[in-house]
Amino acid sequence: MPCVSIVYFSGMGHTRLMAEAVAEGAGQVSGTIAHLLPISGAQITEGSWSDPAILERLSQSDAIVFGSPTYMGGVAAQFKAFLDAASTIWLRQAWKDKIAGGFTHSNSPSGDKQGTLLYLVTNAMQHGMIWVGTGELSQKNGVNRLGSFLGPMGNTLPSFGGGPPQVEPSDLLTSERYGARIARILTSRGLSDSHAADQD
Repeated sequence: MPCVSIVYFSGMGHTRLMAEAVAEGAGQVSGTIAHLLPISGAQITEGSWSDPAILERLSQSDAIVFGSPTYMGGVAAQFKAFLDAASTIWLRQAWKDKIAGGFTHSNSPSGDKQGTLLYLVTNAMQHGMIWVGTGELSQKNGVNRLGSFLGPMGNTLPSFGGGPPQVEPSDLLTSERYGARIARILTSRGLSDSHAADQD
């Protein structure tokens, strides 16, 4: 069964909402399973990230979708530590030919989010992965309202009085559609978990 894993760091909960929307979209495609794999600061010791279970799950996945908030024009430090630790995977090219995608979030419509997506694309290319963009024009229903073609972008809705995190609903819809697109591509390729394992 094709497997999509969404690995992400979320500082305040907004990126988590986008990750959940990607997983929901992927799960809507018949025969596809989606896994949410959160990165946390607790997995970092003396500057190095480590969680063998997450790396194993990713290596068994057919598609990996990377998610990070945009902090100061780039990926969060916690997520960068994870990507650096995955250089052990890069040395073996164990993620080569897997489907890849990514998304990001910031507090403003721009926030230099494209810098984060470009970094995620570069990382995927170093692993020899196959990147999937949004494939969506900006639409009246709000899908891809920010005009991002590398991957979904989201921005915060004001949360007054310390309420729960909120993301612009159309950005969540874009993320959901993105997850479904990745899953459709997987099913059209005829990939499965066993196929991914054979390539490792």
